[in-house]
Amino acid sequence: MPADRPSQILPPAGREEHLFAVALLFPCFAFVGLFAFYPILSSVYLSLHRIILGLPGLAQPFVLFDNYRQLLGDPVARHALGNTLLFVFVTTACEMVLGLVIALVINRSFRGRGMVRAAVLIPWAIPTVVASQMWRFLANDHYGFLNYLLFGSDLPAYRAWLADPFWAMLMIMAADIWKTSAFAALIILAGLQTIPDELHEAARLDGASAWQRFWRITLPLIRPAILIALLFRTMDAFRVFDLVFVMTQGGPADGTNVLQFYGYKKMFAEGLMGYGAAVSVLVFAVVLAVSLLYLKFIGRDILKEGSR
Repeated sequence: MPADRPSQILPPAGREEHLFAVALLFPCFAFVGLFAFYPILSSVYLSLHRIILGLPGLAQPFVLFDNYRQLLGDPVARHALGNTLLFVFVTTACEMVLGLVIALVINRSFRGRGMVRAAVLIPWAIPTVVASQMWRFLANDHYGFLNYLLFGSDLPAYRAWLADPFWAMLMIMAADIWKTSAFAALIILAGLQTIPDELHEAARLDGASAWQRFWRITLPLIRPAILIALLFRTMDAFRVFDLVFVMTQGGPADGTNVLQFYGYKKMFAEGLMGYGAAVSVLVFAVVLAVSLLYLKFIGRDILKEGSR
C-alpha cells in the first residue's frame, strides 16, 4: 500500500473510539425510532385495516387502500382539507410578515429593548390550551371583551363570533397568529444578528436609503432564516388541533373542521381506527412533501451563502 494513502483498517485505538461513538449515539437513535418511526409505521399499519372499536372480537380485516379510497371520496374530508390549507396559507403568511416586522423592531438599539423582547415572547410561552380558552372567552357573544370593545353596551349589535363559520375560522387564525408570530420573529432575529453593522454603514455612506438597505442587504442575508421559520411554522400549522378542539370543536357546520381534528373525531368519537389512521397518514404525507420542498430551497440557499 502506498505510503501517502491512509490505511482503510482502523488501528485498535480508532476502533475503540468508533465503537464508543456508536454506543453514545445508540440511545438517541433508539429514542427516535421508538417515539417517531414506530408511531408512523403503526399508523400506516392501522390505515390498511378496517378496525372499529366496540365490535365483538375487534376484527381487523386487511382492506389495503380501501380506507384511502373512502377518504378521497369523503366530502367532509375534502372540506376539512380545504379548511386546513386555508388555515396554513393565511396564518403562515401573516406570521412571516409580522415576525419580520417584530424582528426588525427588536433588533434595533433602544432603551428597554430587553423588556420588549421578553414581552414579545410571552404569547409564544403561554400553553396553547390556555391561549385557546382565553380567545374563546374574548369572542364569547354574551360576555366577551371583543364585543364590548367594538359595540360597547349595545347588546343587539353583539356578534356571535364563534357561531358563524367565517368568523369562527377568523378567530382561530387570529389566535394562532397572535401566539406564534413571536416564534417566527425569534428565528428571523437570529438571522438579523449575523449581519455585520459595517455593511449597513458602508451602504449609508454611499447614499443608500433605508428601503434600499433593507431590500439589497438585509432581506437577501436573512433569507435562510426566513425559510427556516417558514418551514417550522408550515409544519406546525398543518398539525393544528388544540385551537380547534378548545374553541369550536370543528363547528359551526364543520366551518373550522381541519384534518387533524377530523381524524381525531373518526378515531375516538366514532371508533373508526383504520379510517382515522388514514387521515393521520394523509396529514403526515402532506407535511413531509411540503417539508422536503422547503428543505430543497433552504439547502440551496445555505449552499449559495456558504460559497460567497
